[in-house]
Amino acid sequence: MSLVKLSIKGISYSQTQNGAYALILNEVDGERKLPIVIGAFEAQSIAIALEKEIKPPRPLTHDLFKNFAERFDIVVKQVIIHKLVDGVFYSSIICERDKIEEIIDARTSDAIALALRFNAPIFTYKNILDKAGIYLKTNPSESEKEEPVDDVISNPESFSTEAESGRAYIKYSLQELNDLLIQAVEQEDYEKAAKIRDEISKRES
Repeated sequence: MSLVKLSIKGISYSQTQNGAYALILNEVDGERKLPIVIGAFEAQSIAIALEKEIKPPRPLTHDLFKNFAERFDIVVKQVIIHKLVDGVFYSSIICERDKIEEIIDARTSDAIALALRFNAPIFTYKNILDKAGIYLKTNPSESEKEEPVDDVISNPESFSTEAESGRAYIKYSLQELNDLLIQAVEQEDYEKAAKIRDEISKRES
């Protein structure tokens, strides 16, 4: 079976599962997308890995795993989403130590969070993409708004509902926003930090 390389398009709030998020993966050499429902913690971890300017004061679980692996010379070479059963994606982390390769089973959200930290490529098999891949519209029409995967957030770090967007930060100056960002990171409120960072990015663009 041939492998297809994937990239991360973004994260959107799931309209069908409370507290869940949809991770959207792109087919690198194609137009199909692979939406995967993940939990809030994993969404935050992936978003922080994508947003280089947000540095947690203490290591998150996936950061700890990376530090542990590096201490013992373990390298994550790639992640493969290898199976889809009843809507659940199964993944493998391909690791290497002393030129010996090992395959470790993992939840797809955890595997991708680690792949980002190791700059490792993400793959899936063609038959899985044929089965679950979709052509995603980033600007859905009124009749399509019920589809949860259409609600794609352009900035991966801004995984929040429209009601919880960064509108509350419009009244702050750029200096005040930067101070609030530092405070939010120190308090480990990464969801708040992501919203503030999104508002700062809008001002600086």
